Amino acid sequence: MARTDQLNRILRSLQSSTPDIEASALISDDGLMIASALPQHLDEVRVAGMSSTLLSLGTRASTELERGSLQQVLIRGSKGYAVMVKASEGTMLLVLTTENAKLGLIFLDTSRAVKEIAAIL
Repeated sequence: MARTDQLNRILRSLQSSTPDIEASALISDDGLMIASALPQHLDEVRVAGMSSTLLSLGTRASTELERGSLQQVLIRGSKGYAVMVKASEGTMLLVLTTENAKLGLIFLDTSRAVKEIAAIL
């Protein structure tokens, strides 16, 4: 099985095993989409570009505020959360959740997915 297929399988599995996760994507630090399980109404190029920008800003803020290396970016909106976590060197996992998502479970499930992703990459 090709690596892209394996990564897409991990993303689909993450969504099917965690009902509060509505979408997910694996994005390179420079804003390129590697794999995704996004709804059709979301433009992959825009999602990847915005995620890269958020990562850059989060990294800068983490450094300037002397918080160490960036591990996670969390955005809470009225319709849910966007959580970005480092997946491997040069990549990040983005998950979009429902507004009532239990963040502890989201963090646990994303950390498991990240381990699987790192093994493939």
